[in-house]
Amino acid sequence: MSSGTIETGLSSEAHNIHRALASLQEELEAIDYYHQRVDVSDDESLKAVLAHNRDDEMEHATMLLEWLRRAMPGFDLQMRKFLFSAGSLTALAAGKETTQTPRTGLGLGSLQGKENKEQS
Repeated sequence: MSSGTIETGLSSEAHNIHRALASLQEELEAIDYYHQRVDVSDDESLKAVLAHNRDDEMEHATMLLEWLRRAMPGFDLQMRKFLFSAGSLTALAAGKETTQTPRTGLGLGSLQGKENKEQS
């Protein structure tokens, strides 16, 4: 396990955050290993298995990121700032751009609340 140095006297919360961060590091390393093997494999069947395994590790890493976002307000703040944004990340970090979420969907707006108006 790549848990590194652990300070003594940590709270249960700090231990759990450490466990999540160490696990995230391990998942990212596994993604890298699988990705490299996919890149160099000359057997298409093996390449497909390795890509599947890599993508499973991405799921695990993303689940840990979400847990960290919920457990550490700083992660939530930074994720809201950068994830799914458009434009230059460095300009966004420097405060030269505001967070702009790329448009998705059909652009029809929210249909929420329509049911309440129809029921009235």
